[in-house]
Amino acid sequence: MFENIEFANPQFFWLLLLLPLALLWYFFKRKEEVASLKISSIKGFTIQSLASKLKPLLFILRLLALAAIITALARPQTEDISTRTKTTKGIDIVMAIDVSSSMLARDLKPNRLSALKDVAGDFIKQRPNDRIGLVGYAGESYTKTPITSDKSIVLNALREMSYGELEDGTAIGMGLATSVNRLKESKAISKVIILLTDGVNNSGFIEPKTAADLAVEFGIKTYTIGLGTNGNALSPIAYNRDGSFRYGMRQVEIDEELLKEIAKVTGGEYFRATDNEKLEEIYDEINKLEKTEIEEFKYYKYEEKFRPLIFLAGVLLLLEWGLRNSIFKSFI
Repeated sequence: MFENIEFANPQFFWLLLLLPLALLWYFFKRKEEVASLKISSIKGFTIQSLASKLKPLLFILRLLALAAIITALARPQTEDISTRTKTTKGIDIVMAIDVSSSMLARDLKPNRLSALKDVAGDFIKQRPNDRIGLVGYAGESYTKTPITSDKSIVLNALREMSYGELEDGTAIGMGLATSVNRLKESKAISKVIILLTDGVNNSGFIEPKTAADLAVEFGIKTYTIGLGTNGNALSPIAYNRDGSFRYGMRQVEIDEELLKEIAKVTGGEYFRATDNEKLEEIYDEINKLEKTEIEEFKYYKYEEKFRPLIFLAGVLLLLEWGLRNSIFKSFI
């Protein structure tokens, strides 16, 4: 009954200071009412009855009733809070991911593609109120999953993305154009593409600048990420007889000027990720830049708890009245 109790009018508790004053008043008043008589012996007098000794109980019952009434005036109540959130500015995001063979380079641990999938997965989990889609591209592009609010679908699709699903190459223009196509009919207030690559555009029939112009036409902001260390990286250079990759050192080539231009004309930003930590920082930065506005409504339900106290005070006063007019009647 007394768990999570709050008081709407706690100022009434100041009245409890009257209780010790009342006790002092009763103590001195009772001494004045009792006459004293000095005698040499009490032989022949009857001993004071138990009822007369318990007479102060009547006053205590009144004080307890008064305390209950004061507590009731303070209005004890429990509070139940329910919340409802409303997304006032939703964001639709498409993540365009390079899945070419160079994404198996080991300058990021365990390789670029695996590191990206880990970081991108954390980013997706941090966007519970947005719709997200995935586009994969290498020598061509495809939609891995359309924009959806079901994060489990997106995360499963991200885990499944791997090299070998597409013809090898780096078709940046195709990846960007496919992403634009996923977002062009979106009704979201904000539309964003996060395009990541570790190379230069060398495939596809759509030029990256043409795809960037399409993004501008449909009001789509593009963040571009160049992935790879500065210098050389251990990368796939040929196939072994068993079909596995043979690795060797290869110079990291990223068309940063192109990525900067795409970001600039669409209103986004360009980032360079040279290691796992930098890649995490970039996605954290994008997460901060693209904020979804959430409006939260709180509903308060109060349940008054003063009624049992009023009932208790009534019982105490009724008990005091009954005792006063029965057992203690002859002593009053």
